[in-house]
Amino acid sequence: MSLEFTLCLLSLFMLAGIGMPIAYAILIASFVYLGVGGQGVGLAGKVLLDGMYGSFILLAVPLFIVAANIMNAGTISDRLLRFCVGLVGRFKGGLGHVNVVASLIFSGMSGSAVADAAGIGKIIIEMMTKSGHYTRGYAAAITAASATIGPIIPPSIPMVLYALVSNTSIGFLFLGGIGPGLLMGVVLMVQNYIIASRRNFGTEDAVPLTELPRLTFEAFPALLMPAILLYGIYGGVTTPTEAAAVAAFYALILAAVFYRALRLKAFYHILVDSARSSAAVGLVIGGALILNYIVAAENIPGLVAGALVGLDVSPLAFLIGVNILLLLLGCVLDASTIILVIIPLFLPACRELGIDLVHFGVVAVVNCMIGLITPPYGILLFVINAVTRIPLAEIIREVIPFLIVLVLALLAMILFPGIVLFLPRLMGYPG
Repeated sequence: MSLEFTLCLLSLFMLAGIGMPIAYAILIASFVYLGVGGQGVGLAGKVLLDGMYGSFILLAVPLFIVAANIMNAGTISDRLLRFCVGLVGRFKGGLGHVNVVASLIFSGMSGSAVADAAGIGKIIIEMMTKSGHYTRGYAAAITAASATIGPIIPPSIPMVLYALVSNTSIGFLFLGGIGPGLLMGVVLMVQNYIIASRRNFGTEDAVPLTELPRLTFEAFPALLMPAILLYGIYGGVTTPTEAAAVAAFYALILAAVFYRALRLKAFYHILVDSARSSAAVGLVIGGALILNYIVAAENIPGLVAGALVGLDVSPLAFLIGVNILLLLLGCVLDASTIILVIIPLFLPACRELGIDLVHFGVVAVVNCMIGLITPPYGILLFVINAVTRIPLAEIIREVIPFLIVLVLALLAMILFPGIVLFLPRLMGYPG
């Protein structure tokens, strides 16, 4: 490594280590590289603007954030939860199953794990603790674990970011996330059933089956959003970015007109919160674009690819090794940083080894979502701790069994690519 790049890395790790937000740490480290190398800092601005303005798909990020925040407002979440209670609440560990199914449904509307946990997650935690059948730590843990499904089933903000750095079709990435998202839901429900049976959790009063049609009718307009989104993309009606705009508009019409659950003042606060969230993501993206320029200038991806090909590493061994590394990085880094800064280093090696980039991308995003509940820097654990005041130690103790089954599901996705690629191939993907 050159002196400039060495100083860049040292600055990045030092600043991140003392607690500076990762976006600012990346930007300052990049300025150190440019300054020491005698390049104008203005180059960073050019790289940032070229990257932002040249990536139309980035517009999908704030639009999905707005759609998620609108769906969290008013009675939409309540209607979805009542539908889920009627559907699976009658089984052993009922509200735990409701938690997972609600996340599966809401994931088709938000694309954000944090939005899932802070919105519908807070409501279901209160339901579980008030029932008297579940400890507060367990309720928080299964909520955090199920929220990881949010960015896997489309729409998905992390997959938009991966499409940005890999030039992979976002439509096929979205399709590839459906199978893994359902698998994650199944393993979480199985684990919930096992724990509920072992600890003899009480069972909630079953909602009469005669009530299910009414609950379905009330939730049906909200349940339509994923179908509208996917039809728009795969029916050739909209691009993924336009589909994000349609999702935001549909959520607004649904909340304000159909359910009459959104007031003008609340809508203003939603826009402000969405702008803040989008700005935070934008800062990370901007820093990553500059850092990626530096990494490309140093030819780090090419060196990594050459070293791996020289070692004659098999594609499977490479995938397992990269995923172990990403799991470890997920303990200390947030998902956006891993996707935008770390993953691009391995893309040339994937191409050299013949690894499908849609398969790799979906598996990498699932890995990053597991990192959201991995101590010590599991951001979903902190989010739920902040919105519920449940002690972090209680949440971490209860989340470990769910973390284990999610890692096993990740291993299945690595060993059996068909879990990811079945639907994309069905829709004409040549990979």
